[in-house]
Amino acid sequence: MELHSVKLRIPQDANIIVGQTHFIKTVEDLYEVMVNTVPGAKFAIAFNEASGPCLVRVEANDDELRKAALENAQAIGAGHVFVVLLRDAFPINVLGRIKDCFEVCSIFCATANPVEVIVAQGAEGRGVLGVIDGSSPKGVEGPDEAKHRKEFLRKIGYKK
Repeated sequence: MELHSVKLRIPQDANIIVGQTHFIKTVEDLYEVMVNTVPGAKFAIAFNEASGPCLVRVEANDDELRKAALENAQAIGAGHVFVVLLRDAFPINVLGRIKDCFEVCSIFCATANPVEVIVAQGAEGRGVLGVIDGSSPKGVEGPDEAKHRKEFLRKIGYKK
């Protein structure tokens, strides 16, 4: 078995969600989740099929995000993995609905941080072992950082 680190490309002002699913209709169901949850969001979904023709299935309402989602799914190269890229919405806006999608097995990450996917290559194909999401902690939050966090959440409308 070989291990690979795959750095994903996240376009400017976009967020990414990477997960595992199990059925060909995932790409269509996740498209419906996105348009019904945040109608004005720009997004793309790429899904790596794991049997039959083993194609990368893609649905999108934004060409730039479509291209990046497709590139990321191909770079990961693991069956039953999906990549969602979104703009004009945050993962927190759609994550619950994505998790409720019947085919979705798990979510590896939902972030705007740099992401590396750790992939194992075996005789039959590839599988995701996990992700590296952002940077390692550099310290412990103190009173000033807590104040900044609380102000920021209120500024962007997530707390009152």
